[in-house]
Amino acid sequence: MNTPRNCLQFIGRLLFIAGSVGLALGADLQNQAPTGLPAEACASLAGFSIPGAEIGLPSSGALVQTAVSMAAAEKGNVNGDFCKVTGIVKPRHASSPNLEFEVNLPAAWNRRALQMGGGGYDGSLVTALTAYSNQAPTSETPLKQGYVTLGSDGGHQGKPGFDGTFGMDDEALLNYGKESVKKTHDAAVAVIRKAYGRRPDRFYFIGGSQGGHEALDAAARYPRDYDGVVAHYPAYNVTLLHLGSLNVGKALYADGGAGWINPQKTKLIGNELYAKCDALDGVKDGIISNVAGCNTAFDVSTLRCPDGTDTGDTCLSDAQLRAIKTITASYRPGVSIAKMDHFPKWALLEGAQFQGPSNFGQLRQPADPLSGKEALLYSAGAATVKFIITRDSQYDPMKFDPTQWRPRIATVASIMDVTDVRLDKFRAKGGKIIMTHGTADDFITPHNSIEYYQRQLAQFGQERLNGFLRFYQIPGFGHGFGPFNAKFDSLVALQNWVEKGQAPSGLTAMDANQGANRTRPLCEWPKWPKFTGAPGTENSAASFTCVRE
Repeated sequence: MNTPRNCLQFIGRLLFIAGSVGLALGADLQNQAPTGLPAEACASLAGFSIPGAEIGLPSSGALVQTAVSMAAAEKGNVNGDFCKVTGIVKPRHASSPNLEFEVNLPAAWNRRALQMGGGGYDGSLVTALTAYSNQAPTSETPLKQGYVTLGSDGGHQGKPGFDGTFGMDDEALLNYGKESVKKTHDAAVAVIRKAYGRRPDRFYFIGGSQGGHEALDAAARYPRDYDGVVAHYPAYNVTLLHLGSLNVGKALYADGGAGWINPQKTKLIGNELYAKCDALDGVKDGIISNVAGCNTAFDVSTLRCPDGTDTGDTCLSDAQLRAIKTITASYRPGVSIAKMDHFPKWALLEGAQFQGPSNFGQLRQPADPLSGKEALLYSAGAATVKFIITRDSQYDPMKFDPTQWRPRIATVASIMDVTDVRLDKFRAKGGKIIMTHGTADDFITPHNSIEYYQRQLAQFGQERLNGFLRFYQIPGFGHGFGPFNAKFDSLVALQNWVEKGQAPSGLTAMDANQGANRTRPLCEWPKWPKFTGAPGTENSAASFTCVRE
């Protein structure tokens, strides 16, 4: 006699068969009837145990802890009818933390899955109930559109900000650096198969910052699992990025704090920079698009205080100018980190404003890097030095010399950096990558993504690279915000490329800043949008032409 659970599984398989007739791999899934999920099947997922053999990396298996049906009419639910599943991937070692995950199963499934990345040091559960990174606010959430959505906590729980204490645990560090992406994917696939009786036909990943790093991890390290990824301002070389960040902090705190650039002086630099460079793209709109022209037009030394001494917020002292010179030059740690010997310059003199969430900070001297009161870039670098490289919570990051830690840095980079992991297999299977970075990013310099793209260009050549990777540099866009808060439906572009063979073309971003009503074309690097329209049409993307000058 069949048990109720067996009956539910049988019903699910009937729905799978009915919904999948005529479906062929690579077909346009848009026209296929969605696969249904009976409401009763949701509750049956609670307690579902996933053996370790189904998780493709070392673990002790996974467990679904809760499975709750969410009705479309429920207050605050914008995602329609779905089943909210939460669970854990259990560590190999009992002393290591669990990896928490969430998988959301729509009642009407489009046979696709979208994994969303985290941010910073991860440490909090990505529920995947919201829009994906930098999605246009005019579009429905991917869950509402019929995607299974999923995310994780990166393999540990942490305090807000750069809480690097997890880095003292080997397994937690592996999860954060590269393994949580795969473990979350595999746990989700097991849940999806249990719920719908089938695997997804397409599996996508979208993320920004650390999530952008995770997107490139998905493509480079786990090419069999993903069909396409979107990587916004990716922190693909976390080790080197954080040492470059620490270098900024050292410059600001040098000479007893004489190099400190307070918010007023930071604003002074920005005001003068924009006055010189804003109109170089053909229109004065608060966006610097012609970065190369700006490098020629603006000389920060013109803001020097008389005699080079600090006389207030209307000028820069010699010590502050030295700090700026350090910040806007390549940082060379003296060691090769994942085959990179330098970290590129920060965009302080190219439109990055270093205000708000990513400002230099308020204190003249560093204290506890977890207090959140120091310069943000210093905090990121200090935490990596203390908890991941030296694993000494009392270590003074200001005294850190990378050349004295070569073996450990090499080990850490092999875990946290995807710089030198090749994309050959992802390209060969037909995978696609959309990558973006804003010129006004004050937390990860856009030149970092430019260098990543240039390495791929050197390997594949332009024609082959265009076949699977497109890189867009977005003027005025910062680290998820900025003078031009660029949002666009990257998932639509990615899906069309993967499933229909339609390479991205004519993409347009909208400015999501409050009160803004303007659009701009997305230009493939090294092109940038130049205003070529008539006066009065400055808010329309159609009035701009992507140029290379």
